[in-house]
Amino acid sequence: MNTDQTSFSRDEENQNVWLSKKNAHTITLTDHGITPTILNTEAEVGQAMLNELYATAEAKEGEINIALLGGRGAQELHRLLGKLAETGEKDELLGRLNVFTQDALAPMGMANGFSFVRDFERILGDAFFRKIKSFTPMQTDTEDLESALVDYLNKLEALGGLDIFFIGHGPEQNQASHLAYIKPFSGAKPHHMAGLIPISSSILEHHISKFKAGGSVVNEHDETECRSAEYILTLGPAAIIQAKKVVQSVVDADSAPAKVKTYAKVLNSPISNDSEEALQQLNANPGLWIRLNPNTKSFVLPNLGV
Repeated sequence: MNTDQTSFSRDEENQNVWLSKKNAHTITLTDHGITPTILNTEAEVGQAMLNELYATAEAKEGEINIALLGGRGAQELHRLLGKLAETGEKDELLGRLNVFTQDALAPMGMANGFSFVRDFERILGDAFFRKIKSFTPMQTDTEDLESALVDYLNKLEALGGLDIFFIGHGPEQNQASHLAYIKPFSGAKPHHMAGLIPISSSILEHHISKFKAGGSVVNEHDETECRSAEYILTLGPAAIIQAKKVVQSVVDADSAPAKVKTYAKVLNSPISNDSEEALQQLNANPGLWIRLNPNTKSFVLPNLGV
């Protein structure tokens, strides 16, 4: 794709493609640390995430732009939102929401049961999608994934960026981690808004296992198509750093025990004041990107061991 005709430029490193604003300002790497809030149950985590949405709604007039978290991390939040949509109790709030997805496997049919879109529909319910202002998923069923991703970013920018980036924490080898699906050594830089990353077997296994553990409705055909995906579409570091609020939830350490060590490493790894050394740290362990947003909440369960 030729991105010269758009407001985004294209960087490529080891087959990882990253898109960034052509007029992007230099982003200062300031480590704000991370302070986890330990809650007793997934239900409490879901309510805490919902309370963050309520707080944003009270502090801001007009539309609210959020990126949904897929998999186990935010399912309790999604159940609460689905119930609210059925009651009509929060229709005014729902009508203000511009909802975006934050990552996706591609190419893959949008109807695939391993698509986050299908999982969102299953838990959030029809009433939620009827009542929100807009829903913008990453398109995974097109021959030109880059063009579709640029369209997605243009819409997000036109709406003013993310008010809340709901995010998780994914384990990687060597006690590293990913955020959204920014992978270790994928070359992500602070100004990168989104990227297309070659897929790995570890990502596919993690993705499939967490969908099955979360109760997604899937079948053999869906799993076969999912395993043939070649790329991950993901929001990038700039989207995390520039979001007005980042709300992280980590609830599945029992089914993904590697998270105990990988989250601890993010928690206990200050980012260097030397910019080059900091970039090397972030490239090796992208879970650290969350430390650079000054307004981050991290809700976890006791099984994370922090």
